[in-house]
Amino acid sequence: MGLPPGWVTDPDRGQTENHQTMALGNGVLPLQAIVALKSLRT
Repeated sequence: MGLPPGWVTDPDRGQTENHQTMALGNGVLPLQAIVALKSLRT
């Protein structure tokens, strides 16, 4: 996905599983946008 291992899921960060899922889900949006824009240009 482009993030280093443990960036969101490291237990020392104190995130609940729900917060981790939300953070990872939000992190995918910019990468999906890049793919979508590149596919539209071709």
